[in-house]
Amino acid sequence: MKLQFKLALYNTLTKVAIITLLGFLILISINHISVKHMQQRLLQKKTKLIDHLTGNEINDLLTHQGTFTDYNLLKEEYIILKEVDNDNTPLKEHFKQEIRSIEGAEEAYQILTADFVYRYRRYRLELGETMSAVSQLEHTISVFTFFILIAAVVLSLVADMAFTRFLLAPFYRIIDQKLNKVNDPINFNYEPVKTSTRDFEILDQSISALMNKIAGLFRTEKEFIANVSHELLTPISVLSTRMENLLNEEKLSTEGENKVFANLKTLSRLKSIINSLLLISKIEHNQYHKQDQISIRETVNEVYEELEHRLLLMDLDLEVVLPEDYRFIGNRSLLHILITNLVSNAIKYNVRSGSVKIFGSLQGTTFELVISDTGAGMAPEELKSAFIRFEKLHSERQDSHGLGLAIASSIADFHGIALKIASEKGKGTSVSLRFSS
Repeated sequence: MKLQFKLALYNTLTKVAIITLLGFLILISINHISVKHMQQRLLQKKTKLIDHLTGNEINDLLTHQGTFTDYNLLKEEYIILKEVDNDNTPLKEHFKQEIRSIEGAEEAYQILTADFVYRYRRYRLELGETMSAVSQLEHTISVFTFFILIAAVVLSLVADMAFTRFLLAPFYRIIDQKLNKVNDPINFNYEPVKTSTRDFEILDQSISALMNKIAGLFRTEKEFIANVSHELLTPISVLSTRMENLLNEEKLSTEGENKVFANLKTLSRLKSIINSLLLISKIEHNQYHKQDQISIRETVNEVYEELEHRLLLMDLDLEVVLPEDYRFIGNRSLLHILITNLVSNAIKYNVRSGSVKIFGSLQGTTFELVISDTGAGMAPEELKSAFIRFEKLHSERQDSHGLGLAIASSIADFHGIALKIASEKGKGTSVSLRFSS
C-alpha cells in the first residue's frame, strides 16, 4: 500500500475513533442535560403555579374529592394537588423517575414532588413530564451523529487523499526523476526538486550525493575495463602470432604441431571470453546508442544467411513464420548479436536432423518473437541459472563458455525487451522476446 493511502487511512480512522467517542459522550451528556433541563422546567412550573394560587382556587381544585388531577390531551404532562396533614415536618421537595399509568396508558415520567403551606394548610404538589421527549431527542441525536460520522469519514478521506497527494508530490517527483528515469548515473540530473518539506530536501540531496559517488565508480570501472581488455588482448594477439609462426617451422614434429594447435585454440577461446565480457560491460554501462530503425524480419533473414552452413552441417530444418514485420528504434548490431546468440544456441544444442522454428505474432502494440528447437532441453534447476555468467547448461559441450545467454539478457534489458525461456528436458527449448512500444 502506498504511503499516501496509509496516511489517509490512518487520519481517517483516527478521526472516526474521535468522532465516535465524542458522539458517545454527547449521547450520555444529552440524557443528563435533558433530565436536568426538564427538572429545571418543572421547578419553574411549580413556582409559577404556587405563586398564582389563591384560597378560592385551591378550594375549587380540591372540591369534593380532596385531590385535583389534570393532564394534557397527549398525557405528556400531568398535575396532582392534594391536601396533606400538617405535621410541622420540614417541607419536602424531590425528583424521581417512575412509570405511571394514566387512563390505562403507562409512561415513564420525571416527577417533581413538592410540599408547600398555604394559610396554615399543607399541600402536596406533584408535577410530572413524560420521558418520551428525552428518548426522542436521544434518537434524533443518534441518527444525526451517525450521518455526521459517515459524512466526516467521506470528507476526511477525500481531504486527506488530496492533502497527502499534495504533500507527497515532491517525493514522487524525486523517485521518478532521480531514480526511475535514470539509466546512466554519469548523465544524472543534479538539479534539486522544488519542495518546502525539509525531509524531501534531505532525500534529494542524499540521492544526488549517492549518484555522484556511483558515477565516479562507473567512470573508474569503465576505464579499468578498457585498460584491462587492451592489456589482455595485446599479449593474446602476440602469442597467437608467435604460435602461427611456430607452425611454419619445418623441424616441428607432429606432436609439437598438435600442442601448438591446442594453444591457439585456447588463446582463441580466451580472446572470445574477453570480447564477450567487454561487450556485456559496454552494454551495462550504456556505451551504445539506440538510434537505428530495426526490422525484425530483415534481422532474422541476415542471421539465417550467416548460420545457414551450420544448419546444413547438423541437417536441421529451419522454419521462419513472420506474417507481420515489426520495427522499432534500437541498436542494430546489438539486436543482431541477440538473435544470433539465440539461434546459434538452438542449432548448437539441437539433435541431428532436428528442427528450429522462428515465429512472430503481433497483438496490439506488443510483438513476440519465439525461437524454439527440438534439442536436449533443460531441467528446472538449469533454467534458474540460465542467465548466470559462465554457467554452462550443457557441460558436455566444450566449445561453450557460458556467456551467450548472459549477453542476450544484457542486450534485452538494454532495449527493454522481456526475455523468457521455457524448456523441458529431452523435448527442446523455447526462447521468447517480447517487444512493447
